[in-house]
Amino acid sequence: MSDFKEINITELTASPYNLFNKDWALLTAGNSEKFNTMTVSWGGVGILWNKNVATVYVRKSRYTLEFIDKFDHFSLTFGGDSMRKALTFCGKNSGRDYDKVKETGITPLFDEKVPYFKEGKLILICKKLYRQEMNAESFIDKDIIDKCYSDNDYHIIFIGEIEKALIKE
Repeated sequence: MSDFKEINITELTASPYNLFNKDWALLTAGNSEKFNTMTVSWGGVGILWNKNVATVYVRKSRYTLEFIDKFDHFSLTFGGDSMRKALTFCGKNSGRDYDKVKETGITPLFDEKVPYFKEGKLILICKKLYRQEMNAESFIDKDIIDKCYSDNDYHIIFIGEIEKALIKE
């Protein structure tokens, strides 16, 4: 039995600025046989194309990118301070080198479309709508390149329609 209840995304009262910048999230893609997760602290939620969407950014070097590219859905597990140790580990270590579930003790749960984690307080299940690679030519403020992309490891932008929002009961 799940510890979560589904809500309409319009009922969400949490600040999107706090969700990403303060709480962070585990971005997960894959299935019950094989998945990977990584920490994200850049992202957003809003309305685009008349849909409720979440936007996330994944560097080309990240192992999770292979899973996001392969599967139609991704999840965002927001956990805040209660998940800080796992979020820190998953942000600094690659799933190529570590079994993040084993190393952190987080518990995967499996929606019919994508894994998420029991320890979260808010889960967003998203269907991919859009993928766009960032590049140096598109930046108007070139200082961002020096500050964030001196290694040329640009992000790929993913926009997903929020199909389901779950909160901890």
